Amino acid sequence: MKKLLLFILINTTYVVTAQTGFHNTGNVQLHSGSKIGFHINLINNGTIDNTIGFAGFYADSEVRTISGTNQVTFFNVEIDALQNLELYNSLGIRNQLSFINGQIITPRNNTNISLDFIDYDFYAGEDNERHVNGYTSLKQGNKNTSSFTFPVGDGTMIRTMSLPHTDKNYFFKGAYFYEDPNFPTNFTANFLTDQKQAVIENISNIEFWDLDGKNETQITLTWNNRSDIASLANQISQLIVVGWSKTENQWVNLDVLRVTGDLSEGTITSAPFVPNDYEIITIGSLLGDEINADNNNILISPNGDNLNDFLVFDEVNEYAHNKLVIYNRWGNIVYQTEDYKNDWDGTSNGRSTINREDKLPSATYFYNLELWDEPNAYQKLKKGWVYINR
Repeated sequence: MKKLLLFILINTTYVVTAQTGFHNTGNVQLHSGSKIGFHINLINNGTIDNTIGFAGFYADSEVRTISGTNQVTFFNVEIDALQNLELYNSLGIRNQLSFINGQIITPRNNTNISLDFIDYDFYAGEDNERHVNGYTSLKQGNKNTSSFTFPVGDGTMIRTMSLPHTDKNYFFKGAYFYEDPNFPTNFTANFLTDQKQAVIENISNIEFWDLDGKNETQITLTWNNRSDIASLANQISQLIVVGWSKTENQWVNLDVLRVTGDLSEGTITSAPFVPNDYEIITIGSLLGDEINADNNNILISPNGDNLNDFLVFDEVNEYAHNKLVIYNRWGNIVYQTEDYKNDWDGTSNGRSTINREDKLPSATYFYNLELWDEPNAYQKLKKGWVYINR
């Protein structure tokens, strides 16, 4: 624990008291080589926005706090507060951050307050005892040339998510929640795991992440034993990243580019998406093993050779009515019809199709076939995968 650090103040009005801490109402600047150590709380109603120098926050037995009306920004920062550093206003980091002791806690019900990495170089020391319990933000396109991992957790465990590097000036903010998305405590809505695209089998009811940003990106999520991935899938190849769509009010498949590890521990990387289109994100799984067991996978090869040119179900002749819906891997409808006649040859009629005569590419699609005799009351549901081979 450092007990004394030199600090240099210019053009500033400040008050130091035992009860309220360092109260700045002027302009604090740190010159090259200068350091400032806060063994009391910091209240900033002025300007503290430094591009050089060092600041440390220290405490053995009390909670250290940063508050006031204006954000505080330092160049290099270390946190050595055994009882944690609580932010009631944002703390910006322009270069390096060291976690020595304690956590940085931000209010989860106010995303405007966060630990902000601004043109940062790197951070170090994060683990289950030392991380951000709340929101962290990143301004990309800075001097760091590697991917960025949000050092976030829930106070007892670090549960990171990572963004790929970009030279573009993008801004993202995120946090981790060890909560059931069906009953979140810091959101105004519930994200019911039974409201999902037909291609999705399971969605985690243990944890989720909030990621905000207006630019397209990928995200890499992590899991460990606490995540109970085995309850979602029998094998990691079934896993996907899912997000609660703001427009559809349901969970949708964000797909997966890469998955590593096993059912106990691993990582999963999504396809590109725009975070602001989704309330929260988590890990889910595609329909899989039980469909394979039912032998409901079908191959069609619509090439005009009269062999497997059409998607055929024997059941459509056994019921008076049916409805067929076919989805691509992302959960978008590519074909739907009622009273299907066993005549689908891989041509799309989905809403997102520009040319309704588009031939779908060779790929795997999901089908959902409802069959019934009485109107609006299906008696049998058949679902599975159809493989188009051109």
